[in-house]
Amino acid sequence: MPQIQEISDELDGKELQVLSLKESGNQLVKSGDYKIAINEYLKALSLSDNTLSDDSKTWQTNRLNLYKNLSLCYLKLEDYENTISYATKALELSPTDIKTLLRRCSALETMQRYSDAFKDALNIQHLEPNNMSIKTTLRRLNAKIQELVKQNSSISSRMKQMFDYLTDDGIEADKRLQSANNLMVLVRENAGKRLFIESNGLQLISKILNSKCDANLKLALIRTLTELSNNSVEGSLDVLKVIGINTLIQIMSLSFDEQMITAIQYNIQTMIESLSGFCAKEEKKPNKDLMKKHETNINEIMICLTNNTNLRMMTGLCRDAILELLITHVDYQTLFWGQMLVQNDGLWKLLEIASELEEIRYESGMNITSSTRTHVSLLLDKVYLCHDHDKAREIYRDKVMDYINSKLRGMDIEDKVRATATITTLLMGPIDVGNYCLGQTGIMEMMLVMAGSDDAIQQCVAAEAIIAAASKKDKCTSLANMGTGILKKLFKSSNDRIKVRALVGLCKLGSVGGTDASIRTFSDESTVKLAKACQQFLVSPSVDKDMKKWSADGLAYLSLSAEIKEELIEDKEAITALVDLAKNGDLSVLFGVVTTFVNLTNSYEKQEAIPELKELAKFAKQHVPEDHPKDDMTFVEKRCQVLCNLQVVSALIALTKSQSKTSREMIARVFNAFCEFRDLRGIVVQQGGVKALLKLALESNTDIGKNIAGQALARIGITINPEVAFPGQRCCEVVRPLIHILHPDCSALMNFEALMALTNLAQVSPSVRSRIIKDSGFARIESYMYEDHELLKRSATQCLTNLIVSEDMVKMYEGDNDRVKYLVILAMDDDIETAKAASGALAMLTSVSKKSCQKIFEPKCWLECLIQLVSNKDTELQHRGVCIIYNLIDAGEDIAEKIIETQIFEILVAITRPEVDDIEDKIKDIVTKALQRAEELNIIKNIE
Repeated sequence: MPQIQEISDELDGKELQVLSLKESGNQLVKSGDYKIAINEYLKALSLSDNTLSDDSKTWQTNRLNLYKNLSLCYLKLEDYENTISYATKALELSPTDIKTLLRRCSALETMQRYSDAFKDALNIQHLEPNNMSIKTTLRRLNAKIQELVKQNSSISSRMKQMFDYLTDDGIEADKRLQSANNLMVLVRENAGKRLFIESNGLQLISKILNSKCDANLKLALIRTLTELSNNSVEGSLDVLKVIGINTLIQIMSLSFDEQMITAIQYNIQTMIESLSGFCAKEEKKPNKDLMKKHETNINEIMICLTNNTNLRMMTGLCRDAILELLITHVDYQTLFWGQMLVQNDGLWKLLEIASELEEIRYESGMNITSSTRTHVSLLLDKVYLCHDHDKAREIYRDKVMDYINSKLRGMDIEDKVRATATITTLLMGPIDVGNYCLGQTGIMEMMLVMAGSDDAIQQCVAAEAIIAAASKKDKCTSLANMGTGILKKLFKSSNDRIKVRALVGLCKLGSVGGTDASIRTFSDESTVKLAKACQQFLVSPSVDKDMKKWSADGLAYLSLSAEIKEELIEDKEAITALVDLAKNGDLSVLFGVVTTFVNLTNSYEKQEAIPELKELAKFAKQHVPEDHPKDDMTFVEKRCQVLCNLQVVSALIALTKSQSKTSREMIARVFNAFCEFRDLRGIVVQQGGVKALLKLALESNTDIGKNIAGQALARIGITINPEVAFPGQRCCEVVRPLIHILHPDCSALMNFEALMALTNLAQVSPSVRSRIIKDSGFARIESYMYEDHELLKRSATQCLTNLIVSEDMVKMYEGDNDRVKYLVILAMDDDIETAKAASGALAMLTSVSKKSCQKIFEPKCWLECLIQLVSNKDTELQHRGVCIIYNLIDAGEDIAEKIIETQIFEILVAITRPEVDDIEDKIKDIVTKALQRAEELNIIKNIE
């Protein structure tokens, strides 16, 4: 019996948790925090599922209420698909619930599903025959349905004409192409999609794609497939079934046309997103239910992509596109497909690509571009991160070593070159695996032997491996003992390709001390010589792009030294060469170029040393890093100014297409370094930096990188008119990254700058204010009003003042909460700017809300606050104070009497006296109007 009692108590406890979560969600709904409310309701649903049986009455009641509340929240957030989903679940439990039917009807109408909406409206009319508003809805929906019938009829005839043109080989090529383009526009609408599929349009496209036809026509038809797949599970499944993923990859694999490859790549990405719910641009994580339902189809796409990565008869551009698709979707934060890739022998295929060298072509080789190995290293790293436990990582490492050993067992030089190139690629990606390979018996010795040989190919490959191996200080130290002599020997080579690689190796070994001015592996004179050699390779017109890339890598290591930074920034020709190198969009140059810019702007991550700890370290005879005088802020600002003037922003924009989160974080750091200086923010805007920063803040970046990009946007929004800096829709788009850095994990400076930028944005338009509120901005902004930090509290209150004109905000303040009370308290704050903001908010609030006027009297200090405002020596505060008094009197007799009965009445009368001449006329006018209003309410007699 005691055991049964324990189980019963546990259930009661979990039921209480469900009720507590539901109540918390309800309170959040009242305050308009719909996103947070959804999280509470979903937690309650999960807990309810795990606690109660399906036939339990409590389960039924909990589920019904939670479904209804979720449908309401999603409707408020304009997420109509989820509104319909949860409303439908609620109606399965309670088919006659009027409010839920209304919500679903509204969402269906917005989604242009008029027939379904009409059915819900009929049900509501049946349940409430006297409901006049639903009769209006029925008439409106009926009109829309009739219009849709006409439209479909028109679309049908136009589509038939397009099909006729596409199937008639005798029609001019231009007309066929125009038909295909028109078809693409038609299928963007739901009605066009359905009609196209019902008319066997996909079968027609399949037939044309498999025939010999004009490349532009084929491109237009591929784009039509993308429109069919976009945000449509049904469309994606139909494309997979009729066209097939293999057909799309086959077309792509033989194409040299970048437009065609990009179009097919985007089509495949669209299908994956539709079937999984994942969307990188909108920061939408995969929908677990959706992924489970379409697991077979998703796996079909991913397996096909994996199997085709190492096809020999494939263009390098196509291979890069496939690798980019895998990079986007294998991540543990997306489809978590890395383990599946290894299980399907995809790792072996990736290692084959990793062993390729662009400048060395063997008979058994495959086509690659200068970016291919960079893509492979990033993909290998993402796959490794999906192996989230020791056993899985051990399997990964063993498979890698199986591949490398298979090469080392071969007798040909090619096999050794491929094994070494593979390890180099691993060291650029999953570095732990690369180091594991290096640690195997004989590997390092083999590389040193290759570097010391007379064969140019072996020397090049081994030098690259040595460079990649020197990744950390401890490894550099051991490598320096073995490899420095060989690298110096290679540097004397007459072959520039070998010489430049040896140069980079020496540069890397020479940068062991990093920014620490007290540590130098080589003398300052030697380091300067190495830097000069890199700069000469960069600016030489006879040197090809590959050698320039290696020179940039060398500078990336050396430019940690403040002396080298100052030498390099004076060489405008070398900086321009770096910018030109980046503008080509070749991602293989990304490391060298961006790292150099990060070093020049001192935007790398720095840990501030606490003075007390520094002294303690000295006492303990521990090494304390020393900052170089030329890394002072005045030098950094000068370097940033030079870089901006030399169009570095355009170079950064070109490199943002990288999918490497680490690289994107580095790019964000450079942007933010520029934006730290007020005079440079305009240059960043003029050169198109805002669009790039938005992508960096929202898509494929580390959390730190997103925060840094958000801070750069905030800094721009503080000093430049938002309507100029973020024109059009961009004003709304920038809201989310700014709200994202209103987080305790971000620095107080980030919080402050975000609040200041949001304050400016809130003045732009009602739509921007609405976006701030809907993106849970108000909840976060409000939290900073309670901070002890004076600047954070002030800026949050100022931001709130600009938001208060929104109807949604007024409703929140009218709710059952202490928000108005807290504004009254803030209006008495010691910080005069905070007091001005709070009193301004009260003045606007009381001008439109009688309920807020009544709530003014809730705090005990209300009288003290109002007296302090109306008698304040600061004109702005006094003006706000008398406006509040006028609003209170104007709100009605009951509220006006409370004011007139107090000392405030005497102060008002005193203000209006002619002999009081130190008060502005506008304040006197407002007070006079207030007294006249009190007279109209018969609370006072004529005071004249």
